[in-house]
Amino acid sequence: MTELKLRSRDWFGRKGKDGLIYRAWMKNQGVPAHQFEGKPVIGICNTWSELTPCNGHLRELAASVKHGIYEAGGFPVEFPVLSLGETLMKPTAMLYRNLASMDVEESIRANPLDGVVLLCGCDKTTPSLVMGACSVDLPSIVVSGGPMLTGKYKGADIGTSDVWRFSEASRSGTMNMEDLEMAEAGMCRSNGSCAVMGTASTMACMVESLGLSLPHNAAIPAADSRRKVLAHLSGMRIVEMVKEDLKLSNILTKKAFENAIMVNAAISGSTNFVIHLLAIAGRIGVDLSLEDFDLLAKIPLMVNLQPSGRYFMEDLYYAGGLPAVLQELRKELHTDCITVNGRTIGENAAKGVCYNREVISTLSDPFNPISGVIVLKGNVCEDGAVMKPACASASLMQHVGKAVVFENIEDYKARIDDPDLEVDKDSVLVLKNVGPKGYPGMPEVGNMGIPKKLLAEGVTDMVRISDGRMSGTAFGTVVLHVSPESAAGGTLGIIQNGDVIVLDVANRSLNVQLSEEEINQRKENKATAIEHADRGYVRLYVDHVQQAHLGADLDILRGKSGSAILRDSH
Repeated sequence: MTELKLRSRDWFGRKGKDGLIYRAWMKNQGVPAHQFEGKPVIGICNTWSELTPCNGHLRELAASVKHGIYEAGGFPVEFPVLSLGETLMKPTAMLYRNLASMDVEESIRANPLDGVVLLCGCDKTTPSLVMGACSVDLPSIVVSGGPMLTGKYKGADIGTSDVWRFSEASRSGTMNMEDLEMAEAGMCRSNGSCAVMGTASTMACMVESLGLSLPHNAAIPAADSRRKVLAHLSGMRIVEMVKEDLKLSNILTKKAFENAIMVNAAISGSTNFVIHLLAIAGRIGVDLSLEDFDLLAKIPLMVNLQPSGRYFMEDLYYAGGLPAVLQELRKELHTDCITVNGRTIGENAAKGVCYNREVISTLSDPFNPISGVIVLKGNVCEDGAVMKPACASASLMQHVGKAVVFENIEDYKARIDDPDLEVDKDSVLVLKNVGPKGYPGMPEVGNMGIPKKLLAEGVTDMVRISDGRMSGTAFGTVVLHVSPESAAGGTLGIIQNGDVIVLDVANRSLNVQLSEEEINQRKENKATAIEHADRGYVRLYVDHVQQAHLGADLDILRGKSGSAILRDSH
C-alpha cells in the first residue's frame, strides 16, 4: 500500500531547528505531539465576522466541522480570512472580492495544510474562497452557512426581495414608517443569508452543482440542526479527499461548469452568478465565455422562488432541495462529473426526490418556460451585457425608448425624484460609471428605482441599463454588466439624453440608434477619467481589474500557482 504523502510533513515532520520551531509553537495551544504524527492537517477557512451578519454563526459551524475532522483521523486548524459583508461594506463588497481571494490563496499556500474546508455564506465570500482555493488547488470542500428562515410580516411570508417593494411603497407614500419598521423587524429573524434565491443562495447552489459540496448544502436553513450535521460530514469527507488526492482541478472541468449554468437557469439564479463563475473558471484554467451562459441556459425555470416566483429557500429544502432539482435535470446534465463525495453528479441526483411540485416543477411542465440569464450584444455592449428575463416584464422585452441619462450614481440620486425630470413610462434609464473601474468595484445599483412622479402614476417597471450589477434579490427589466464599461471607453459612456435605445430580447440585441461615425466622433471628444485612490489596494484594483465579460478578476490573478513553497522561513 502506497504511503500517504502529506504536504504538512514538510513542516511538522522536519528534523532539527525548523521542525522544533514548527512543532513547539503549535504546542503552546495544548496540542499533543501525536497530532503531528502523520495525520492530515485540515485548514478551516472561516469567513465569520460580526460585520458579516449572514456569516455570524460560522464559528458554531466550524466546531461541527472540527468534530468531523477529528472523527476521520485528521487534525483541524481554523484560520480567518477577510470577510465580505454585503449589507454593510462600502462602496461595495465586490471591490474586495479579489482581495479576499488573494488572502485565501496566500493563507492556504503559506501554511502546513493538506486540505481545506471553505466556510462561507454571504454573497462574495463564496466566490472569493473558491477562487483563492482554485489558485492553490489542494483538496477542498465547501460548507455554506445556509439561508435564514422565511421572514414574517402581518401574517405574510417575506424575504429580502421585499426590500425593493417596501422601498418603492415608502417612496410613493403607500407604506408608513411604522409598518416599514415592523417589516424590518420580521424580515431577518434567524442566522443565515437571504431567504430568497438571491446571490448568496445562488452561490450555494452553484458550488453544489459544480460538485464542490455535499448534497443538500445549498438549501438547509442555517437554523436547522441538519446544517451542523452536514458540516460534520464535510469535515469527515475532507480527510478522505486528502487521502484520495481529490483536488479542485479534478472536479472543476468544463462539463462541471456547464452543469452549473444549466442548474442556474432552472433555479433562476442571480445575474451575479455569471461574473463569479467566469472568475472561478479563469482561476482553474477552464475556457468559459459569456456566450456559454446563453447557449446553455435553454433550461426553463423549474423552481418557484422569489424573486422570480413565490416561495423561499426554506421551502426549497423541504421540497427536496437541490438534489430534487438535479434529478429533474438528469437528462440534460453531464452526469459523469465527479463531486467531492467521490460520486458523480448523476449518482447524487439519483437520490433526489421532490416532495412539493408547487416549489419544484418538472422539466416537461415547468413553472415558467422563460429562465436563465440571457446575453445581449450590440453597439451599446460590444463585449456583452446580461439580463434575467424571468424577473423582467414581458411587455418590455421588445422596447424602443429615449434615454434618460445619469452620469454617475450621485447624479442619479440627485435627480431621480425631481418632478421636473424629463421622463415618461417609455423612457430608458441609463446609469453610467458604475462598472469595475468607474465606481470602482461595480456596485449593486443597476436596478434603479422608478422616478417618483412615475410611481405616482402607477408605473412599476421600466427598461434600465448600466455597467453595474444588481442584487440577486432584485427584479425588473434591467440590463446589467454592460461591457466595455463607461470608464473603459465603452459606448454606454457617450449615450446622451434623448438618444433612442432599442432592446430586442428575442434577438439578443441592445443598440442605440446612432451611426458608427457618430459613436466614434463622440468617443474621440470624450475624455475618460477614472477617479480612484493613488495608492493601496484600490489603485491595484483599478490598474488590473478586467471587464465584466471576463469575470472582473485581476489580470494578475488568472490561472493557478499551485501549492509548492520553494523557500523556508528560518
